[in-house]
Amino acid sequence: MTSTDTNIQPDKESGAVTPGSARIVVTMPAYNAAKTLLKTFEDIPKGLVSEIILVDDCSVDDTVAVGNSLDIKVIRHPHNVGYGGNQKTCYLEALRDGADIVIMLHPDYQYDPRKIPEMVAPILAGKADIVLGSRFLGGGALKGGMPIYKFISNRFLTTTQNLVLGTNLSEFHTGYRAYSRKFLERVPFLRNSIAFVFDAEILCQAVYFGFKIAEIPVETRYFPEASSINFWSSVRYGCGVLGSLVKFLGAKSNLFQSRLFKA
Repeated sequence: MTSTDTNIQPDKESGAVTPGSARIVVTMPAYNAAKTLLKTFEDIPKGLVSEIILVDDCSVDDTVAVGNSLDIKVIRHPHNVGYGGNQKTCYLEALRDGADIVIMLHPDYQYDPRKIPEMVAPILAGKADIVLGSRFLGGGALKGGMPIYKFISNRFLTTTQNLVLGTNLSEFHTGYRAYSRKFLERVPFLRNSIAFVFDAEILCQAVYFGFKIAEIPVETRYFPEASSINFWSSVRYGCGVLGSLVKFLGAKSNLFQSRLFKA
């Protein structure tokens, strides 16, 4: 599913909120993002977004200082807890602040913040609970400079995930996502990993619990300041993704029940 219409009327049957009444909160899980945070912030459509929350995972650069100079809420972890752990803080804080829709946007300027209206449109229309910004719709991944080993591993993992989960998504591994409040309140994401595999686990949960997933095409930028996990971290991530699928199959077949899929 793709969508570009942000002037959406409420869906009476689904109870979807209108753009004018929705509280849209952008969360930014940050680690050493001082050089790119300002550019990311400047491109966020302020008229649409109600609040911006930066959660700093104990950076060693000036990320917090830059964040404090901007009109955003800054939370700093006293020690590093990992990418998944950072997201847990992001989503809990956004829910606590009354978010109807929560955007995850990396502050490294790899993804285009100006796509936020398109990201929230399917949720506002009541057509999706999650929206993924896909780098593979429209062929933007390689054009944006994605390393070839990441391209190949992404294609392998996404194909495997589609086969196991019964989905037809172009990409599972984007860091640009939108979640409805209903989804975050009902899915036990706090039980997920504190590592990068959090992203794969939460999509397995979305499928298991019957939530609707949509995609829009996004461009991506690869440059020295953009955060990226190294080769061996990518290998560990890939193994974690496959492990999440094993847990999903165990729960669906009632062979064993992972705590990720206990309502």
